[in-house]
Amino acid sequence: MLLPCSAVIFDLDGTLINSLDDLADSVNAALAAFGLPTHPVELYRCFVGDGMVALVRRAAPEGTDETLVTRMLQKVGEEYGRYWARKTRPYAGLDELLDGLRAKGIPLFVLTNKPHDFALETVAHFFPGIPFVRVQGSLPDRVAKPDPAVALDMARSLSLAPETVFFLGDSSVDMDTAVHAGMVPVGALWGFRREEELHRHGARLLLSRPQELLSHIR
Repeated sequence: MLLPCSAVIFDLDGTLINSLDDLADSVNAALAAFGLPTHPVELYRCFVGDGMVALVRRAAPEGTDETLVTRMLQKVGEEYGRYWARKTRPYAGLDELLDGLRAKGIPLFVLTNKPHDFALETVAHFFPGIPFVRVQGSLPDRVAKPDPAVALDMARSLSLAPETVFFLGDSSVDMDTAVHAGMVPVGALWGFRREEELHRHGARLLLSRPQELLSHIR
């Protein structure tokens, strides 16, 4: 399928970088610090995607008091702040994709529910040579995905028609964001979630490898 593409908005965790181990280790350290049971890393595939608060709530035992959730969130922030790049790496094939998109003159954005400061630091660390137009993470005064407001603002900033913007992500949250924004939902099968979830939430394209996106751009 060949489609016109005026820009690509990337999710971060599970799309540009495999951060699952570092996220799981940080939350498990917080759980252990408060005497709570920890989880296998694979289970965190279902926990991530909606920001740190949701991640901690999902990892904590059902019925955990919100005061304890707040304390755990602080502990996770401390742990992740120290170890966010210990095991995290970009996915194979991304260099080829990003270089190919730049060669075509296609603007690149990052939109994530990861806390904004972490998002900026992560992108700068792992993709120092990529001139993303804008990297936007979660902030208290901004709506988060799957609300399409920020994605649409990114398109408007370059006067782009939303229907020509590709939104590449690995979760239902990303596909829902793209659908709500009227953009092209592209599912990353190398990420944290399963193909069935991406398809069910409106993925128009499903990619097994990052560089496959180039073959769909007209």
